Amino acid sequence: MLLRTTDPFRDLDRLAQQVLGTTSRPAVMPMDAWREGDRFVIEFDLPGVVRDSIDLDVERNVLTVRAERVAPNGDWESLAAERPRGLFSRQLVLGDNLDLEQIQAAYGDGVLRLVVPIAERAKPRKIEVALDGDQDKAAISA
Repeated sequence: MLLRTTDPFRDLDRLAQQVLGTTSRPAVMPMDAWREGDRFVIEFDLPGVVRDSIDLDVERNVLTVRAERVAPNGDWESLAAERPRGLFSRQLVLGDNLDLEQIQAAYGDGVLRLVVPIAERAKPRKIEVALDGDQDKAAISA
């Protein structure tokens, strides 16, 4: 027989940490990513975030996205506060086959959109096959 006890406060605390984050781990930043031909597209949901608070860094092949949603100031009484406030952060390890020098970023309607092109060296290319006799002639003429 298995007896399992639940602690609703522990479960509530765990849920609050997942949604709101902690000081050591900021709140979740939802993301979608997909490939469109020779580029990857990554979108982050950041509703209510001012564009100037968004910070993008690339170090080696790690992309770090940081943003902050500040609480409104003023003389008002809060009736509900379900949306997380504060610092949001997310890191992505990008592959070596991407051109990290050419990342494009745009922010509109609460969505941060990054476009990362595939590096030229990673694109498929044709290699011409020479006949054995042609290879010898090419080596002599060089």
